Amino acid sequence: MKLGDISVNFAKQVFSTLNDLGCEAEELQQQFALNDSKLNQPGGRISIPRFMRLGHGAIQLSQRPDFGIEMGKRVTIPLQGLAGLLALTAENLQQACEVLVHYEALSSTNSRGKSHFYLNDDGHGVSEFYSISPYNEFNRFVVDVALVGRWRMLELISGKTGAVKLLEIEYPEPTYAQLFEDLLGCRVIFGADRNALTVRREALAWTLPQSDHNTFASLAQVCDEKLGEVTRQRKFSEQVMDEISPLLTGRTPSIEEVAQNMGLPPWTLRRKLATDQTTFQQILNDTRRGLAESYMKDTGLTISEVSYLLGFGSPTAFQRAFKRWTGQAPGQYRTSLKSE
Repeated sequence: MKLGDISVNFAKQVFSTLNDLGCEAEELQQQFALNDSKLNQPGGRISIPRFMRLGHGAIQLSQRPDFGIEMGKRVTIPLQGLAGLLALTAENLQQACEVLVHYEALSSTNSRGKSHFYLNDDGHGVSEFYSISPYNEFNRFVVDVALVGRWRMLELISGKTGAVKLLEIEYPEPTYAQLFEDLLGCRVIFGADRNALTVRREALAWTLPQSDHNTFASLAQVCDEKLGEVTRQRKFSEQVMDEISPLLTGRTPSIEEVAQNMGLPPWTLRRKLATDQTTFQQILNDTRRGLAESYMKDTGLTISEVSYLLGFGSPTAFQRAFKRWTGQAPGQYRTSLKSE
């Protein structure tokens, strides 16, 4: 199982941001084998781990730990693809926020979770980006891009400033923390329980300057068709994997929990998996194995961190399972990959 992928347009944004900062990006582009042909491929994707490594390379090249902020504030509506154009023509800012989350899969997928938008008890909007903890020098960049990029999209779509009331970030306060508050002009909380923007209640009702009912309806139909294609290309068992992955952190999800999240009774989930000639336990094992191999191959996470992310009770239990799956201990597996 892959950790996820993202539109190649975001890789293009990395290089254009480097150029804006006065850095020569050609060597980094060659290092990641991202020539102009690949960067301009319609519907092209790159893996999430590769994108994280690319971002880390950009941080090192530019000597800017805040590179994710720089990239996020340069986000454009076309960068979000069809979903961005659909949001631009929405009736109000709330509908635009709902659109950007609903059609997220058209530009990115991540085994760690999906974004959400909802109204809190006070009627404010919450645009929530999923947790990708534990945080390190590679994945903080992703959170910076995602949250600042969402703030920038709200400004571009509405043509106004001041929509965001609060920014919450899971990771601890970085050296460049003040830049968030200076840019967004709102309160910022680090070490929070979630990654999220809180959108002011009054801002949700803003009528968008490019709102157009007919264009919105036409684009929504296209987006629905594209989203349907993405869904149809995945077997039901793969969809179950998508639900299991973000629930694994520190625990093992039950079939009842997964079924509820999918809007199905447990017996229906079992029957559908039987049609795919598999079981929930087998899907759980396959998800863990696929993610384990991806984490050990594509990230610098420790064995204890991977064990936690896969819901094992202890690193020892994870190591036993990994050796059963691959014939190698996790450390040996990682070492063998480096020597290839």
